[in-house]
Amino acid sequence: MGVLAGYVEQMASLIDWSVAERTARSLAAAPPAVTPFQARAVVDELRQATDRAAEHVAELTGLTEPAVTAQTVVVDRAGWIAANARSMATVMDPITEQLTARKPPGRIALAVGGRATGAQAGAILAFLSSKVLGQYEFFSVGQGQLLLVAPNIVAVEQALRVEPSDFRLWVCLHEVTHRVQFNAVPWLRQHMLDEIAALTDALDLDPDALGQRLRDGLGELARAARGEGDGGGLITALASPEARAVMDRVTGFMSLVEGHAEFVMNAVPATVIPTQKEIERRFAVRRRKGGNPLDRLLRSALGLDAKTRQYTEGAKFVRSVVDTAGLAGFNRVWTSAETLPSKAEIAAPQDWVKRVL
Repeated sequence: MGVLAGYVEQMASLIDWSVAERTARSLAAAPPAVTPFQARAVVDELRQATDRAAEHVAELTGLTEPAVTAQTVVVDRAGWIAANARSMATVMDPITEQLTARKPPGRIALAVGGRATGAQAGAILAFLSSKVLGQYEFFSVGQGQLLLVAPNIVAVEQALRVEPSDFRLWVCLHEVTHRVQFNAVPWLRQHMLDEIAALTDALDLDPDALGQRLRDGLGELARAARGEGDGGGLITALASPEARAVMDRVTGFMSLVEGHAEFVMNAVPATVIPTQKEIERRFAVRRRKGGNPLDRLLRSALGLDAKTRQYTEGAKFVRSVVDTAGLAGFNRVWTSAETLPSKAEIAAPQDWVKRVL
């Protein structure tokens, strides 16, 4: 119950991001054991793989990336936590300011709420810090930054028993695709910011409405524990109908960008990544299995199961449109917000082809 209440309170009071970062660092899992020499070798290879990946991404996407200003940063889990605490603050602080302006919290909420929700945000960051392999982050840094989480990449390649060099290039292909998307299509970043603003406007702070959605959230948590539910997580269950409409648009957008990156990373010739098919097969098995029961529950509660579906459904959408209309036809998707696929069109690519092409 406390976690669910925290999600609601987090939207209604300020968040102490310094507490979030300290909490996340203290709770983050220990990284795999490597020697300093091995660590330096991983960092060097990931930087080189990023440069190699850029050439293949340009060819496979047909997108022209301007001069790259985004810095490639190879980080440990603490570095990822620090970067994402800043990113979340950039996104969330305007939201909490707007919401508290509508309904100012009391003195106790101001004194205690920020630290409490900061600790809860930190627990989420700690959990995610051992899951994320890479990320193109553009909220807190104007030119964007490509983050590669070295300990997580090493941990997964060891768990899957795959060729390290091939796996590292495979991961870099995915993340560089995101960098190309947001640099070659400059309006995408503002589109995301606009959707976040729309979600803020759609949030409903009516106590009765929140109470009902809190009960819905408890039901979603129970279904997640049984391996059921829609995978949307507690945030979806707590959203108002208006907020759900915005979230559906964001889901369609995220399915596109994630699926496009998935399509690219698995479309390189066998001469580039000789063991790619084996990597893809083993990684897919890992996704389906998930982790231990608590891990699966947390993933479902946070909506990470829905993110996994974004990869697979988005990639199917991209393959279908490319097969039907070619790469040039698919790239019409980047023309404007109006040409982005809806959540429904992600599942029915031919509907998008009929509407846009």
